[in-house]
Amino acid sequence: MAKPLTDHDRRKQISVRGLAGVENVADLKTNFNRHLHFTLVKDRNVATKRDYYFALANTVRDHLVGRWIRTQQHYYDKDPKRVYYLSLEFYMGRTLQNTMVNLGLENACDEATYQLGLDMEELQDIEEDAGLGNGGLGRLAACFLDSMASLGLAAYGYGIRYEFGIFNQKIINGWQVEEADDWLRYGNPWEKARPEYMRPVHFYGRVEHTCEGVKWVDTQVVLALPYDTPVPGYRNNIVNTMRLWSAKAPCEFNLKDFNVGGYIQAVLDRNLAENISRVLYPNDNFFEGKELRLKQEYFVVAATLQDIIRRFKASKFGSTEFVRLDLSKMPDKVAIQLNDTHPALAIPELMRILVDIEKLEWEKAWDIVIRTCAYTNHTVLPEALERWPVDLFQNLLPRHLEIIYEINRRHLERISTVYPGDHDRLRRMSLIEEGNVKKINMAHLCIVGSHAVNGVARIHSEIIKNTVFKDFYDLDPQKFQNKTNGITPRRWLVMCNPGLAEVIAERIGEDYIRDLDQLKKLLDFVNDDAFIRDVAKIKQENKLKFAAHLEEHYKVKINPNSMFDVQVKRIHEYKRQLLNCLHIITFYNRIKNEPNKLWTPRTIMIGGKAAPGYHTAKMIIRLITAIGDVVNNDPVVGDRLKVIFLENYRVTLAEKVIPAADLSEQISTAGTEASGTGNMKFMLNGALTIGTMDGANVEMAEEAGEENLFIFGMRVEDVEAMDKKGYDAICYYNRIPELKQAMDQISAGFFSPGEPELFKDLVNMLMHHDRFKVFADYEDYIKCQEKVNALYKNPKEWTKKVIHNIAGCGKFSSDRTISQYAREIWGMEPSLEKIAAPDDPR
Repeated sequence: MAKPLTDHDRRKQISVRGLAGVENVADLKTNFNRHLHFTLVKDRNVATKRDYYFALANTVRDHLVGRWIRTQQHYYDKDPKRVYYLSLEFYMGRTLQNTMVNLGLENACDEATYQLGLDMEELQDIEEDAGLGNGGLGRLAACFLDSMASLGLAAYGYGIRYEFGIFNQKIINGWQVEEADDWLRYGNPWEKARPEYMRPVHFYGRVEHTCEGVKWVDTQVVLALPYDTPVPGYRNNIVNTMRLWSAKAPCEFNLKDFNVGGYIQAVLDRNLAENISRVLYPNDNFFEGKELRLKQEYFVVAATLQDIIRRFKASKFGSTEFVRLDLSKMPDKVAIQLNDTHPALAIPELMRILVDIEKLEWEKAWDIVIRTCAYTNHTVLPEALERWPVDLFQNLLPRHLEIIYEINRRHLERISTVYPGDHDRLRRMSLIEEGNVKKINMAHLCIVGSHAVNGVARIHSEIIKNTVFKDFYDLDPQKFQNKTNGITPRRWLVMCNPGLAEVIAERIGEDYIRDLDQLKKLLDFVNDDAFIRDVAKIKQENKLKFAAHLEEHYKVKINPNSMFDVQVKRIHEYKRQLLNCLHIITFYNRIKNEPNKLWTPRTIMIGGKAAPGYHTAKMIIRLITAIGDVVNNDPVVGDRLKVIFLENYRVTLAEKVIPAADLSEQISTAGTEASGTGNMKFMLNGALTIGTMDGANVEMAEEAGEENLFIFGMRVEDVEAMDKKGYDAICYYNRIPELKQAMDQISAGFFSPGEPELFKDLVNMLMHHDRFKVFADYEDYIKCQEKVNALYKNPKEWTKKVIHNIAGCGKFSSDRTISQYAREIWGMEPSLEKIAAPDDPR
């Protein structure tokens, strides 16, 4: 019998990982050793794993630098329109492997490290995640950067270089405990500080109206120091830039007004300024109106706009005196995309620059702003919409408040003209909400100040037009668009699931990686026994690998022949992890009632972080771990049901669990999940979806065929109808015996015998004020899960549905999403052309 292949030998056979040419491997080894010797200064002659990781990272980085410089030179020569993607979050994860994939270096590096006696996967595991995001919104920005580079767009991601990203989650005695994510502790080989582009940002002060115009004076200054990270396109030699700003106190900070003995304190107070970029706010879909957060939002916007205008003025076409000063041409050369309302201050800040500094008249400036800016809405949940108190603005950004008042005055004047005497409409559409505390509605500011407003899935874009922003749609229907989200197939297939990427490439070639619509060709193989076998085999290998990972890192043993049922996402009431819990309890009770029946075994995995201040979400985690303690230790159940809470869910854990999943749980109340993108990652990686008709699930069902998903529950119309008549949880509780039993068990402390009252708040919420109607979908969800069980018993039919799903994934590439933004919002044309590599003659 042949000796089983080592991991290294198996990886070597995967062609999508690039060719390992002999010269290439020799060069990589030489450069690796050069970096290693440079790292190991004379006081250390024994290399650690971390030394080897940095040597490999720097070796790969060398391959980026020439392409990076050449790309930026190419943009300077061609002077294309540039797009600036402004986001307070970029959830990048790890960079090393993604860079190797996009540069086609993966097999060569694997071979080089192997010849040096090292295991590349071990080295990759040393890299820290760049966790500069909370969830979907920040990860979307990261996928978009990959697609913009792969489509040859002159694009820049602008954000904040948080010293501490999303917290690390520990589960201690069943509870979430947060610890700081000190991701920069050992240094970051992928960033380059650019102190030559440092910019001042002003806060506080007062406004003077003089005959020379308006002046904002007596401000406090913080410096914005940029750090650049290269963003490589997929094998097209293009390398774009993500520029993240870090806050620095100026040298003279607090020193001018220190008195005798105040010098030490003045230096220590520099921390106050530098706190601006210290930490990411850990809220997902929730607005917390803190001054530090508003400072972060203005900080990124003010620094970025200075950079945009500097680059616009210095660009080649602007070399004659006349054009350099003509800012009216800005919309032809600059597009600014606002990722949610967090960078909304770009609108009044650009007005301030154009009117106060560049001395344009208001109408001209406003026309430039509108034609330059576009806004993406990410949620309809009212608690997530940003509404800043006017007094906070008055204090922190007094000039911007004046500008917002003037934008609002002209906006309301226009509405009065179109709808004379409709005072209620004026109140609804105002940028300023009257009440106990006057507040600025940032979404209204974004809509009024942008030429395009988009939702992130078809159903969400319709909800925006018909409900939340209906008044604005009635006034300006041409502004409203849909751009259904997507994911990059480089990270979310080629990188995280090379086995599946390879069996696909064997059937339809490798071009699908840059043109995901080609996956449709797999429909020709839906009845091909060899392909069905290959797909099932890859899934089983991924499950074994993930089971080994769980055993190694969490000391839990699971049955790899069970169905892997996975719900990973932020913990939130609207995402309904509680509905999943009720199914687990119901399934547990059924096994206990009929222990001799042939049940389809399941391992149910739930993972995700709860915002530290979100009590209900933290209790949901505690309930999941409590259910796991009971279920996993019940000998009657055995390995037919296991419940695992996946600790510290993050990009890097997603890359491991998603390829191993059989069933993807996408069970939000219809009308609450704007799009979802995890849903697409599971679909692309060969899991079937159980879900509601919400977000992008609707379009997934359309692309793959509704019969190839497990769709259940109320539709948006049903939810609206129920809101009208009132949702009565107790009625369901009394009518459905299994639901009553499950709730009574939670209530009575069956899952918390030491503390029977532990979950009384959750029970009370579900019974009396559940905004997300968990019980209303319970019955249909349980029935749908029975269909899942039945199909899983027939592996061949299950895998055929998997193939239909993979074949329907083309639409959900972020390349398609970005091509639509480019053509329909930014006025740019994407291109699959390669530019010359640094070693090619130009």
